[in-house]
Amino acid sequence: MTETISTFFIHLLLLFGLSPLLAGVIARTKALVAGRQGPPVTQLYRDIWKLFRKEMVISETTTWVFRAGPLVGFAVPILAALLVPFGAMHAPLSFTGDAILFVYLLALARFFTILAALDTGSSFEGMGAAREATFSALAEPAIFVAFIVLAHTSGSLTLSSMLRPGPGGELFHGPSSMSLLLVSFSLFIILLAENCRIPFDDPNTHLELTMIHEVMVLDHSGPDLGLILYGAALKLLLSSALVLNLVLPSSGNDLVDTLVFIAGLLLLAVCIGLVESAMARLRLIRIPQLLVGTTMLSFFALLLIVR
Repeated sequence: MTETISTFFIHLLLLFGLSPLLAGVIARTKALVAGRQGPPVTQLYRDIWKLFRKEMVISETTTWVFRAGPLVGFAVPILAALLVPFGAMHAPLSFTGDAILFVYLLALARFFTILAALDTGSSFEGMGAAREATFSALAEPAIFVAFIVLAHTSGSLTLSSMLRPGPGGELFHGPSSMSLLLVSFSLFIILLAENCRIPFDDPNTHLELTMIHEVMVLDHSGPDLGLILYGAALKLLLSSALVLNLVLPSSGNDLVDTLVFIAGLLLLAVCIGLVESAMARLRLIRIPQLLVGTTMLSFFALLLIVR
C-alpha cells in the first residue's frame, strides 16, 4: 500500500514538474538551430505563474461552457496520466480496456475546448474549432490501430502492459520489432498532430487564417489561459510517454529506468525542436493526407503481426 501511494505521488510529481520543461526545451532547441539565444527553458513556468496572478476578461456573450473549457482541458490530462506508465513505474490506475478510456479522456478535453471556442460566437474561433474536430477525427483511427498492434504484441488490454511489451523492450529484437518500430513512428506523428506542432500547426503563429489550436483560445486570459497552457504541456508529456515506453529498453533497476525516462523526455523534446526547425507548416489540404497515411502505416504494422 505504501509503495502504491509513493508511486502515485512520484507519478504526479514527474507530470507536473516536467511537463512545462518540455515546451521550453523545444523552444530553446529551435532558437539555437536558428542562431538565436532564445528564451530560457523555464519560460513556460514563468508564463503560467504570471497568468495565474492576472485578472480575467470575460465576454458577456459567453456562458459557463467558456469557463469549463480550460478546467476540463487541465483536469482530464491529469486523469489520463494515471493510466500511463512512466518508464519503469507502472500506471497508478490499470484495468482491462483502460487504453480506450485514455483515448476518450483526451477526446473529452478536446470536445470542451471546441465548445468553449464556439461559445464565444467568434467566426475565427469557430473556424479553428472546425479544423480541430476534423483533424482529430482523422488522428484517432491511427491511435486505435496502434493500440491494437500493442495489445496483440503484449497479449494484454492494459496500457501498463501494452506499452512495455517485453523485458528490455521488443523494439530492437524479436519477431514484432518491425511492427513496434512502425507503431512508434506513427505515435510520434500523432504526437505532433495532437499537440499542434509543426508540420500540422505552428504554436507561435499569430495569423488567424492559418491557426488551428491557438485560434480557439484567443478570448481566454488570466488563470484560464494559464490552465490551457499547463494542460497543453501535460498532454505533450503524455504523448511523449507513449512513444518513449516503446523505445526505451528496461534495465530492471527502477531508479535507473526512471532517470533514463526523464532523459528520454528531454531528448524527445530536442527531436521535436529539430523537426520543427527543419520543416515548414503543411498546407491545410495536406494535413488530412498525412493523417490518413499515418493510419495506413499503423494498419501495415498490424498486418505484419497477423498470422
